[in-house]
Amino acid sequence: MRTVLVTGPGGAGRTTVAAATALASARGGRRTLLVSVDAVPALPAGPDPAAVAERLFCARVDSAAHFRGELLELQDRASGVLDLLGANRLDAEELTELPGSSQLAVLHTLRRVAEGDWAEHGYEVLVVDLPPLTEALALLALPGQLRRYLRRLLPRERQAARALRPVLAQLAGVPMPAQWLYEAAARKDAELAAVEALIEDDATTVRLVAEPGPAADEALRSARTGLALHGLRVDSVVASRVLPRHSADPWFADLAARQEKSLDSWHQQWAPGTSVREIAHLGREPRTVEDLALLAGSCDGALAPEGSATGHAGSTWWTEDAGDGVIAWCLPLPGAVKEDLRLVRRGDELLLTAGPFHRIVRLESALRRCSVSGAALTDGVLRVRFTPDPGLWPRTQ
Repeated sequence: MRTVLVTGPGGAGRTTVAAATALASARGGRRTLLVSVDAVPALPAGPDPAAVAERLFCARVDSAAHFRGELLELQDRASGVLDLLGANRLDAEELTELPGSSQLAVLHTLRRVAEGDWAEHGYEVLVVDLPPLTEALALLALPGQLRRYLRRLLPRERQAARALRPVLAQLAGVPMPAQWLYEAAARKDAELAAVEALIEDDATTVRLVAEPGPAADEALRSARTGLALHGLRVDSVVASRVLPRHSADPWFADLAARQEKSLDSWHQQWAPGTSVREIAHLGREPRTVEDLALLAGSCDGALAPEGSATGHAGSTWWTEDAGDGVIAWCLPLPGAVKEDLRLVRRGDELLLTAGPFHRIVRLESALRRCSVSGAALTDGVLRVRFTPDPGLWPRTQ
């Protein structure tokens, strides 16, 4: 399944472009599902896929319903403990969605598409309207972070000691975690793994939507670094609401000139490997399927499920021989500034920070037996030098 994740700076018409992209895919003969976090004008707003046009289906993420369902399920599973404490049960009607629950609802929806009850519909293309850029980057990194937390808090190897828990509880003087907790953690880990696999799949790319201008220039420069840090590939940058380049009105002519300057910069920054597409300003807010059809022609391309996703050049890390037995771990970070980079080795993990973006990478087996001997940012590529530790490598006779 081909997946296109659509995001961009707020207020740039992100949802409209996502809908137009899905419509273009369906008109190209592909069975397409559009998943949106916001309401799309003229399209259904239900939590389950509904037909919009031929081969096009739409579903909206219902974060409030997901929050209520998850909390009520947890309440039922922990009923024994709650009854022991004399706690009063919460009813669905009194549950109010908490901040941050929308991110988990999006992940739940993606899981349903990847392996849940929606997988049987055989969608060829999935278009996801994500939140604005900063929130979207945090959301896409969330499955890996949550899985890491689960592994740290509830290590799987401890489940093997299930038969010894009564003895361990007596020795430690504290109750051991109940089996249902491990089972719930394993279930959530499997669900998060499915979403993580969808995001990291070779057929998944990001489509950035921005209205040309100084604010968008800065946001896209930062996004290049954040996306590369997490290994996310960009298939295109869509310039929305582009004004006619020639106008007799001096005010419109000045705005068009500013947009053209930004567009020239985008073509230079993102080429090669990432196309820059332009969508003309309709002169009004898109409100109907016909309006979306006017924009669809500029949103097609790089959507065929049988084709490999073409992303930004060098979007994944690699290792290379740096000489004298030193291994260089290389990660492209276009747009990164040396002063904004931080690198920490902790055990088997590498903690990377590039400006406001963070990532924790588990090192390969060979690198775990090395010590970090230096790092450098050259031509947009971070190279971390690993020197083998003689005490951890097998000796040769």
